[in-house]
Amino acid sequence: MKQVSIYTTPTCTYCKATKEFFHENNVEFQEFDVAADAVRREEMIERSGQMGVPVIMIDNDIVVGFNKAKLSELLGL
Repeated sequence: MKQVSIYTTPTCTYCKATKEFFHENNVEFQEFDVAADAVRREEMIERSGQMGVPVIMIDNDIVVGFNKAKLSELLGL
């Protein structure tokens, strides 16, 4: 099973869509709210070079934004 984590904010529409996609496909994930957690926010920026969310980590691969095709490919769906 792949290790999946997602950096989000509470008001992000694409974050919600990504989490719904994960739930629909029974993908377990760990969520980090970067609006409330400055350490995770810095970690996200350092790893991805991005300040926008969602930033999704699938093992060592990074996906910025809700890219359903890329997520499906990386998760083998």
